[in-house]
Amino acid sequence: MSWLRKLLVHLALSRSDAALIKASGGEPRTVRGMTLDPRFQFLEAQARQRAIPWEQQTVANLRAQTEAGAELFGGPKVPGVRVEKVYITGRSHSVPARLYLPTVRDNSAAMMVYYHFGGGVIGSLEVCHRLCGLIAREAGAPVLSVDYRLAPEFKFPVGLEDCIAAYTWALDNASRYGAAVGKAAVGGDSMGGNFAAIIAQEFKKTRPPVLQLLIYPGIDFTSETPSMHDFADAWPLTAETIEFFVRNYLPEGVEPGNPRVSPGRVEDLRGLAPALVYTAGFDMLLDQGEAYAKRLEEAGVKTSYARFDSLPHGFVAFSGAARAADEAVRRIARETGAALKGSR
Repeated sequence: MSWLRKLLVHLALSRSDAALIKASGGEPRTVRGMTLDPRFQFLEAQARQRAIPWEQQTVANLRAQTEAGAELFGGPKVPGVRVEKVYITGRSHSVPARLYLPTVRDNSAAMMVYYHFGGGVIGSLEVCHRLCGLIAREAGAPVLSVDYRLAPEFKFPVGLEDCIAAYTWALDNASRYGAAVGKAAVGGDSMGGNFAAIIAQEFKKTRPPVLQLLIYPGIDFTSETPSMHDFADAWPLTAETIEFFVRNYLPEGVEPGNPRVSPGRVEDLRGLAPALVYTAGFDMLLDQGEAYAKRLEEAGVKTSYARFDSLPHGFVAFSGAARAADEAVRRIARETGAALKGSR
């Protein structure tokens, strides 16, 4: 991507709220009493103008668009954190991952294992690069970002198994990187939140995580809540996008309501790890994330919940696009860091 294109995009977003709204239809986008940030309203309007018909859409094209977005809007590097590439040995595959190692360490804080968004089909380590660096710095502890395998080349449960392998690796190796011995947390946004929730459930009685960080988690593939309809056209996660992901992620014969696909359908949530749950206002997944946070709390799980009304799904990858997104990412990192330090 040329520096000139990047400059022009950010110059366009630097205009006043009124100018951006005028360029995006003339009226603020308001749903359920929430108003979308003008910069995201502008990006949504631009995306609609350039949308490729879904019958012509490809996995390769969606992946390229996602990487371009991460490069444009990922935000600046986090000082005081160095990055190291590692490989995790799974059952039949060596899983690439990225370790974020803070200069100032708290050896009693737990390591975080983080899983990126993308419906199990798109996304990479780049889309959560800034958040992982911020969490590592705030916690004084390493963060392991996992480059799990994607569908349709590797359908369910391959990506999940890579994520599980990364979690057990973190438990066994945390102390090598200056973190608390034998402890690890799990976290992720969207599909990454799905993986984190599943791991928290499956390891509840054996080697439970000290924390589950769930950012606009996709935890119910069968959801028909009002937000699934109210925000069905909200960029970047539309009804067509979800349908595309499900079609590519699930192999034939696997039901979307399977608990290893839809952890939000599990009935007994008692005894799970403490949870930090964050949702976006303009998001099809809003209601299911909010409901899961409430159910966790009702089950006796220590839970903190917050909603960012003016932001869309996927805002972790767009912290450089709007101040509201950067503030949200910084808040999540601060609160996650404090929780990792408090896991003593």
